[in-house]
Amino acid sequence: MTDTLFFYSFALLTLAGAVLTITRRSAVHSAIWLIVSLLGVAGLFLLQHAEFLFAVQIILYIGGIMVLFLFVIMLVNLDLAARQARFNKAWWLALACGAAVGAEILYFLHRGAGAFRLGATGAAPAAAGTGNVEQLADVLFSEYLVPFEVASILLLAAIVGSVIMAKKRV
Repeated sequence: MTDTLFFYSFALLTLAGAVLTITRRSAVHSAIWLIVSLLGVAGLFLLQHAEFLFAVQIILYIGGIMVLFLFVIMLVNLDLAARQARFNKAWWLALACGAAVGAEILYFLHRGAGAFRLGATGAAPAAAGTGNVEQLADVLFSEYLVPFEVASILLLAAIVGSVIMAKKRV
């Protein structure tokens, strides 16, 4: 019962933070609401007994990436962005996309668990005595090494770009 209550609380926190992230006019307020949404995701990780992902979510995303975002937001000239129109008149397209996603969700709910192909995923069973972090490290550094390195290069490029944007003269 308490797990269900915590799940709905964290899910509501995540969804409310996400909606407020995209609806706020101030970029700083949007970044703060994104932090709230990421806290909800971290709580959902904790409920799934993924303590490592919980810690990474808190330390890396909330503690590192969001601080970087806030510094970039504060260093970039936002006067020009504030004067530009944020939303255009294509609300009908957004409504059609929302209806399509809703139809997909209803379709999969109607078909049941068979539509999600829940079953054997082909993954090798974990060896006895290995923890979550060891299994994650094995998969991350064996099968997903190239995407991991590409993500690190993209983060490095974002840091260099924010420093260049912050300087008046390069």
